[in-house]
Amino acid sequence: MPRYYTEEHEWVDVDGDVATVGITDFAQSQLGDIVFVEVPDTGAELSAGGDAAVVESVKAASDIYAPVDGVVTEGNGQIEEDPALVNTDPEGEGWFFRMTLADKSQLDGLMNAEAYKAFIADL
Repeated sequence: MPRYYTEEHEWVDVDGDVATVGITDFAQSQLGDIVFVEVPDTGAELSAGGDAAVVESVKAASDIYAPVDGVVTEGNGQIEEDPALVNTDPEGEGWFFRMTLADKSQLDGLMNAEAYKAFIADL
């Protein structure tokens, strides 16, 4: 399953026409202890770069952006009940939402793992 990354530190796993979206370990470490998460509603139509979810930590509140256009098929209710999951497993069980991809070619504008590592090394 290919994984892509955004400059806003979201990761995207793609399986067919379904994308699972979360925040990277780097983003989670910058935020600190996460205390609140709000995921998008099932059926929400998202546009690439638009607000999709909210995460609040002891340091700050941040928006999570849609990496591509699509429709939300599932929000991870587990992280709304236990936001600490994002701290302990941000690139696994701490995913935020799943969505159907409206245009797979938008993935071409995202980074692969190697490019993302170089991107955060320059920060």
